Amino acid sequence: MKKVGFFRSIHVKFVIIYVLLILVAMQVIGVYFVKQLESTLRTNFQTSIKERVNLLAYNIREEMEKERTPEDPTLEEDIRKTLKDFEAVDISEVRVIDGRSMRFLGTSDENNQGIVGQRTTELRIKQSMVLEEDQSVIRVDKGHRIWVLSTPIKSGKKVLGAIYLVAKIESVFTQMKTINGIFATGTAIALSITAVLGILLAQTIAKPLADMQKQALAMAKGNFSRKVKVYGNDEIGTLASTFNHLTKKLQEAQAMTEGERRKLSSVLSYMTDGVLATDRKGRVILINEPAAEMLDVSRETILSQPIEKVLGLDDSITFEDLLEENDSLILDYSTKSEPYILRANFSIIQKETGFVNGLITVLHDITEQEKIDADRREFVANVSHELRTPLTTMRSYLEALADGAWQDKEIAPNFLEVTRTETERMIRLVNDLLQLSKMDSTDYKLNKEWVNFVVFFERIIERLEMSKQQNVTFKRKLPDRAIFVEIDEDKMTQVLYNIISNALKYSPEGGQVTFSIKEKGDKIIVSVSDEGVGIPKESIGKIFDRFYRVDKARTRKLGGTGLGLAIAKEMVKCHGGNIWATSREGKGTTISFSLPFDRTEEDEWS
Repeated sequence: MKKVGFFRSIHVKFVIIYVLLILVAMQVIGVYFVKQLESTLRTNFQTSIKERVNLLAYNIREEMEKERTPEDPTLEEDIRKTLKDFEAVDISEVRVIDGRSMRFLGTSDENNQGIVGQRTTELRIKQSMVLEEDQSVIRVDKGHRIWVLSTPIKSGKKVLGAIYLVAKIESVFTQMKTINGIFATGTAIALSITAVLGILLAQTIAKPLADMQKQALAMAKGNFSRKVKVYGNDEIGTLASTFNHLTKKLQEAQAMTEGERRKLSSVLSYMTDGVLATDRKGRVILINEPAAEMLDVSRETILSQPIEKVLGLDDSITFEDLLEENDSLILDYSTKSEPYILRANFSIIQKETGFVNGLITVLHDITEQEKIDADRREFVANVSHELRTPLTTMRSYLEALADGAWQDKEIAPNFLEVTRTETERMIRLVNDLLQLSKMDSTDYKLNKEWVNFVVFFERIIERLEMSKQQNVTFKRKLPDRAIFVEIDEDKMTQVLYNIISNALKYSPEGGQVTFSIKEKGDKIIVSVSDEGVGIPKESIGKIFDRFYRVDKARTRKLGGTGLGLAIAKEMVKCHGGNIWATSREGKGTTISFSLPFDRTEEDEWS
């Protein structure tokens, strides 16, 4: 795990937050205090000036209403004297304006006496006399703030004039600057003390948390033996105790989970069926080896892939459709050359709350089952067809005989002969079916004996050569020495009869049937070749299937049941050998089968 950076540690964060909280609190208090103090100082300053201006206005009013004689000083002189007595440090200048003529009657500034007698253009003076109320504003003049006040001089309801005053209010802001400096210094000292206290306090909180972090890292690595030290009975102490309890429970849960995981892994490993599991979004999170082999995928490539894509259903089915699927799905991956069919069953993984947490898919390879079902259906259809044809023929002939044909000496024997032939054909079919049924059973046994196969084969060839009705010659390619093989003579006789009978049926007039025996390693190869029409390439692998015929019309005409080669195949397999065919259309067909051959046993017989 990455080491936590200095500025990301909870220790530093706690100190910073603690200091920032104090700073914000002090700033809020400071802003409120400074605003209130500034407002109070400014109000006090303006109130003080205003009281003096009111006194001045009273004196000016007295002078303006005073009856004057030629010997008395003029109004301007009296106002100048009154203004001279009004001088103060905070007041820059005071002017008196006549209300009727709007001319200056006097000013306290000795350097500005030239304005006396001039008309005023100051809008604020006019507003105060018209509105009969004070007009004031704070301005900046030459880098200093000044307070300008214009107050009317009234006598009853009559406005006699106005007093225009300029005061130095900068002193108030200078005091505020000094106070702000003191407050800033106090804030810095308070923050320094707060930071030290915050560090000490953060250590008492961060140390137990650091211990719990180390414990959590150890737990992540699978170490549940460590315990967190409990420093007290406060909330952090309670958290540490709870953490230790959690560690114990996790250790127990891990042991239980590991046991269950091993059981599940063992079950999945030894299951012959394929199993896939998904999360709640339908992505594959688990697949066992049989499923990977069935789908021909690697476990690494399909993890986190959508289940419908893995199964090849993404074009037709969504994950939501699979959740609602109650029946199994048949997945057909067959190719032209090889059938391959899987059956998929789905089971929903649900939480106790009822929410879907995933999907379990179980795959079964039903290729062989489907093939068996198809063979069974075909077998039933073929047996039904093979029995129906002779039975239909017999019924029609028997009905004809019942209708009086038995009295016809020419027709009746022919009808009876056809009926006998069809009956024998059905008997052969039933016998062949019984023979195959016995071979399919698990208790089918062979009565094996050691036989000189060359002499055995020669005897069967001679017997068929003497009884054959076709104009066909026999050619032998047999070894001159004895070859002893352990076989069931009756069963092998039937195999050779079936193969040779097929060769005779399909041989043309004047054709030739060739018999051969060859030694090949630990086997002997027995072959029977004819010069018939041959077998098409697409049918060569099917001639050993039950009821399969290349030329159905000719086979039925010749009385075949379509089971001879199927019986031969089963009997050869029971002897531990294999049977196959090679053919060229128009040139002929060769049926070959192998039998186990032990030379050591042959030496003992010799």
